[in-house]
Amino acid sequence: MNPETAVRPLTRGEQETETEAMRLIELIEDALALVVIRASSDFDSLEAIADRIERAARDLSVALRELAHERRIAQNTVE
Repeated sequence: MNPETAVRPLTRGEQETETEAMRLIELIEDALALVVIRASSDFDSLEAIADRIERAARDLSVALRELAHERRIAQNTVE
């Protein structure tokens, strides 16, 4: 098997980033569904999903920064 085409397992940082990205995508889809429903009494739902999206986006940005740090360390080790 060619090492360049072999599938390597995700690192912890990559797994965390993927998990956070998927969570944010799900929340955005939930928000879009609420928008389409156009219920006049869904103020609380809209605010709740906004809060969850805000937290998920923050978690994703932290995971991305940690992944960048992880990759920087790995690159420096190779050099």
